[in-house]
Amino acid sequence: MPNRLSARRGHFAAAAASVFASTFVPLLAGGMAHAQETGTSPLQPPGAAALMVPAAGGSAMERQDIRAELVPRRYTTIAAEIGAKISRIDVPEGGRFKAGQTLVTLDCGLQQAQSQKARAALAAADRTYAANKRLAQLNSVGKVELEVSEAEANKARAEVSLAAIVLDKCRIEAPFNGRVAEQRVRPQQYVQPGQAMLEILDDSALELSFIVPSKWLIWLKPDQHFQVVIDETGKTYPAKVQRIGARVDPVSQSIKLTAVIDGNFSELMAGMSGKVLMAPPSGS
Repeated sequence: MPNRLSARRGHFAAAAASVFASTFVPLLAGGMAHAQETGTSPLQPPGAAALMVPAAGGSAMERQDIRAELVPRRYTTIAAEIGAKISRIDVPEGGRFKAGQTLVTLDCGLQQAQSQKARAALAAADRTYAANKRLAQLNSVGKVELEVSEAEANKARAEVSLAAIVLDKCRIEAPFNGRVAEQRVRPQQYVQPGQAMLEILDDSALELSFIVPSKWLIWLKPDQHFQVVIDETGKTYPAKVQRIGARVDPVSQSIKLTAVIDGNFSELMAGMSGKVLMAPPSGS
């Protein structure tokens, strides 16, 4: 019996050695050959190459394209300052306007009536105060009554001023030259105080906003010229550095730059983006 068991064990061991030699040895040899071609370890699991630390020779940002976005120099949201119904929108979405031009007109019939009421109250208070001053000259009115009538006249005058300020808010004027980027309301819509109505921007001078490696601060200076390729137009435009950010991001070792397109190009619009053609000088 022991001789039979030994014979069986020897048979299975020989079969296993034959299977390993015919299957796993070629795979191991192929893996070593692939490792020699790619420079990886034959025992490295699939996908581990993506987790390897980049080789020396600069940060990840320095080896990537630097992207920039065109942003307007001035932009803001026009909001309602009083509650009223929109009578008309004078400049539609995408339209151009000049500084001081009316953008939105509100229906302020109620506010106009209140203004007329305040002016009438002021006229009555002024007459009362004038009459009391004449009577005071004749010693026919007390000092307190004269002072009260004067205070009432001043109060009525303040009410007129307040009504005039409210009426001024019925016409929303443009704070600068530009275009309407987005229209958020419609005519005949009732708006609440603080509700956004228009997004406007000044596209007369578009700026480039992008980040660069903080190591570039050694040689990077304001007014430095470079070029940028805008994706939407496929053209290259001259630009120059305008402002350098005030703080370095310690995690990405980068800093924000603001540049300006050097020249007037009507095809450029806010929101376009492109590739910055800027590189450190040789030896840096």
